[in-house]
Amino acid sequence: MSTEDLERFEAELELGLYREYRDVLEVFRFAVETERRFYLANEVEVTPHEREGQVWFEILLTDAWVWDMYRPARFVETVRAYSRQDVNVERLPEAGESAAASFGA
Repeated sequence: MSTEDLERFEAELELGLYREYRDVLEVFRFAVETERRFYLANEVEVTPHEREGQVWFEILLTDAWVWDMYRPARFVETVRAYSRQDVNVERLPEAGESAAASFGA
């Protein structure tokens, strides 16, 4: 397999993943981003922890979808992730709700 073939294969996987993301987005309530992954989930719990002056986060996601093109099954019942960096949690607009309304604008 040439480098060009590999790049084309990965581009097709990425496009397929984006299409899947677009199709499933409306069934989830939250978008969650860590330094390693992007998730969609219906329940999110972020718990900060501190040890010896270092802060880290424990993230528990329920009814989730994982953005990972190499993962055979992206829908998972629960995910427990850990991060030493920022965790971004965004509430997604509900069906029929504008993005501005979901953020109180």
